[in-house]
Amino acid sequence: MADAFQLALWKRLTEAHGAPGFEGEVRAIMKEYIAHYTDEIVFDNLGSMFGVHRGDENGPRIMVAGHMDEVGFMVTRISDKGFLSFQPLGGWWGQVLLAQRVRVLTAAGPIEGVISSIPPHVLSNEQRNKPMEIKDMYIDIGADSRQEAERWGVRPGVPVVPVSPFTIMKDGRKIMAKAWDNRYGCALAIELLKELHERPAHPNVVFAGATVQEEVGTRGATTAAHLVDPDIFIALDASPAGDIPGVRDGFGKLGDGLLMRIYDRVMITHPGLRDFLIDICEREGIKYQFYVAQGGTDAGAVHLHNSGVPSAVIGLPARYIHSHTAIIDQDDYQAARQLLFQVIRKLDRAAWDAIRSY
Repeated sequence: MADAFQLALWKRLTEAHGAPGFEGEVRAIMKEYIAHYTDEIVFDNLGSMFGVHRGDENGPRIMVAGHMDEVGFMVTRISDKGFLSFQPLGGWWGQVLLAQRVRVLTAAGPIEGVISSIPPHVLSNEQRNKPMEIKDMYIDIGADSRQEAERWGVRPGVPVVPVSPFTIMKDGRKIMAKAWDNRYGCALAIELLKELHERPAHPNVVFAGATVQEEVGTRGATTAAHLVDPDIFIALDASPAGDIPGVRDGFGKLGDGLLMRIYDRVMITHPGLRDFLIDICEREGIKYQFYVAQGGTDAGAVHLHNSGVPSAVIGLPARYIHSHTAIIDQDDYQAARQLLFQVIRKLDRAAWDAIRSY
């Protein structure tokens, strides 16, 4: 079960706002924590950030990254009556949006709103039987005119994020919050730097932190890879759980351990690195489950950097990602944490040579 440090970290990160391209609030929280655990922090020009711990300089350069951004929206237009049209930032399914609360983040301060939902009393039969498309939705912030919305600071281009409080569920293990995709990875990267600060001996050089704009095409991973120039990359990311009603033959069950991703649409996990991770799990008794994904992660971009970077994903299953609220099991997080710590302790030059010559 989580300790007080973890619970506070998870709450701060998941309740922070960070739509793609607007990750500043999340980055500020990460920098606050990371600065406690290392004096060396590096940034790329898009805002990705990494704390550096130098063990053996002759060992491999290991890049470990979550991503700061969450799926969100951007205001594109204000109607004469003060309603906001918006553009999705990241992959949204329209049916999860209607009647959901959102927060419009203006320079003058946040504004609460709700995504349009027409009551059934006034829907025609044709409308009832046809899902509403996102392009036909709007955000209601209570303004009566475009001029009033503009006085409040709303402009085309401002970000909009979901609203969902951090909630520990009845069984005490599961936690419901927004943005587990991917504040999970942000939290675990911070915990790795904390571990290396407290137990500094490790046979490699570690860059741990988070990228930006993953949800709109792994853009920050590309620039961050140029910054770090890693030998090995480990992505920390949440993936959709397959243990809910209506999902047939799904991968990823809450409580069954971390996700060992073996294939997705942008990367086949490097077999040498995959087997290295599996061997650690088997020796240490760490619960894991194999995972095949339809989507992709930052590893899809980083593994193509320069002449190639062996890459893997230490994942975690989360129900209902890419919606306002997701659910994880703390036991899966702790399994991922245990594996990551062991990997960094064991990945020396000899292990690196064996992985790349697989």
